Amino acid sequence: TFRPGYQRDLRRVFDDKDVDAVIIATPNHWHALASIWAMQAGKHVYVEKPASHTVWEGRKMVEAAGKYGRVVQVGTMNRSRPVVVEAIKYIHGGGIGEVYMARGLCFKPRPSIGKYPDGPMAPGEQYKLNVEATTYEPTYDNAYLANVSYDIWLGPAPLRPFNRNRFHYNWHWHWDYGNGDTGNQGPHQFDVARWGLQKNEHPVRIRSGGGYFDEHESSQETPNVHSTIFEYADGKILEFGTRGGYTNDEGTQKIGNLFYGTKGWVWIDGDGRKWQSYLGRKEEKGPGADVPKEKSASGSDPLVLTSTESPHYQNFIDAIRAGDPKVLACDIMEGHLSSALPHLANISYRVGRALTFDGKTETVVGDAEASRLLTREYRKPFVIPDKV
Repeated sequence: TFRPGYQRDLRRVFDDKDVDAVIIATPNHWHALASIWAMQAGKHVYVEKPASHTVWEGRKMVEAAGKYGRVVQVGTMNRSRPVVVEAIKYIHGGGIGEVYMARGLCFKPRPSIGKYPDGPMAPGEQYKLNVEATTYEPTYDNAYLANVSYDIWLGPAPLRPFNRNRFHYNWHWHWDYGNGDTGNQGPHQFDVARWGLQKNEHPVRIRSGGGYFDEHESSQETPNVHSTIFEYADGKILEFGTRGGYTNDEGTQKIGNLFYGTKGWVWIDGDGRKWQSYLGRKEEKGPGADVPKEKSASGSDPLVLTSTESPHYQNFIDAIRAGDPKVLACDIMEGHLSSALPHLANISYRVGRALTFDGKTETVVGDAEASRLLTREYRKPFVIPDKV
């Protein structure tokens, strides 16, 4: 019988000899260290996207998986969604000719998070997290915070006073913990774009721009408008756009992917349920799919997954049972390559200029400021060593 338990310190979970595998669904700044600690303790790991908080962390995760022989799956679950797999097979099979450009869309409305002073909330005060109210609207108060070890929650991040906007959910919009929506929703579409382009390498040039635009003041550090062009060594292009305000659809999508080839183009929706091809100058409809959205048998129970969500978790279990990371739909190397894309986009945005990237050494060429952002400083004792 499954009996859930709770620990305030994730290290106690890794110490438990009865635990064979863990799912890391922490804020981004904990992904790499938690995964590496788990692997060192002999656990298999399913880590949420983005796999890492920085490019350097992703490389350390790849090294750890190889050293400890662990199965490490990254939570870009489109890799296991049958409709997306079908669309990618069509693209790879030449359905739209040679693909020369892929685009990822992250047009997700995000209202202002406002500004709040440091310190605990007033007694009895509750506040709603700034997410889509139709899908997820929890409230937190001081009673909740009393059950959290803030020191552990901060982990590798700098020691700062508590601020509600730097906690759940809005940590995403602060560089100490998150990577903006480009590195939040974005990794799903980055991964599909790179997969469709068949790029198992880093881009060589990255150009990024954007800013924060809202009529209300906000403590948000990350951009809510962010556009990036990635160029690969053969000249093929990956474009990515984040728009957190008002915007139109593109190719019927606000969240999804577009692929352009010498014979036509394809869109894939962000839910992994639909795709459609258009062929020739007249854009005649080609192959596609439209799978109706399923309802969970338990209604709103978040622990019960529909069939389009569960294959990625099943794939993780199958790989563990087979003792073979090659069974994985998205192993840590794939996850690292896809996570590096939003990281590089954010670096280009933060330094305000284009980057030339050496994929073999994973360094920015001739730019010391940008190179420093490939990693971060760690708060002791929450440190990733150079040799994992």
